Order: sequence, then structure tokens, then C-alpha cells
Amino acid sequence: MIGRIFLATIFLISGSLHFLAPGVYLRIMPPYLPAHKLLVYLSGAAELLGAIGLLIPSTRQAAAWGLIVLLIAVLPANIYMATSHLRLPGIMGQSWAQWLRVPLQIPLIYWAWLYTRR
Repeated sequence: MIGRIFLATIFLISGSLHFLAPGVYLRIMPPYLPAHKLLVYLSGAAELLGAIGLLIPSTRQAAAWGLIVLLIAVLPANIYMATSHLRLPGIMGQSWAQWLRVPLQIPLIYWAWLYTRR
């Protein structure tokens, strides 16, 4: 239960940041994707809904699957960020941190997958 709450907290924070500081997310959007601002807000909303859904027993499994799909969907932005040498604020401006986000998707996907089972 603590792990589920912690995972939900990660997505609550990240999802909130999509609305509070969208500029960072807009900068990591690959240029070939359309409607950057809309996609940033939709992914933020999906993270918030997934986080809340993880905390509700009747929606936990669906929320976990949704977060898995979301983590796969944002992978192109993480790859673009790592390969484009973007100047970002804070630790995310470091090349090693940008590259770390790519493989970090795997344990996050696994962690969410744990909650797809009853």
C-alpha cells in the first residue's frame, strides 16, 4: 500500500507540474508532434487521473494500465530531450539526468504493472 501511495504521489507531483510549469515540458516535445501545449496538458491530466485512480480500489487496475500506456507514450519526448542537448533548468539540464529518464521508464512501467493485478 505504501508503494502504491508513493507511485501515486510521483504522478500527482509530475502531473501538477505540467500545469504549473508547462514551459519545461513544452521544450522537450519532439518537433514532429503536433499541438505541443495540448499534449502537455493532456499528459498532465492523464498523470493526475492515473494517480487518483491508483488510490481508488475500483479504478486501480484501469489507472495502472493507463499509466503504463502514458509512460510508453511519453518515451519519445524523453528520448528527444536526451538526444537534443536541451538547456533545461535545475538537474534536468544535466546530460546524465536527461539520459537517465529514458531507462527510468522501465522500472516505472513495472511498478505500475504491479497494480494491474488484483
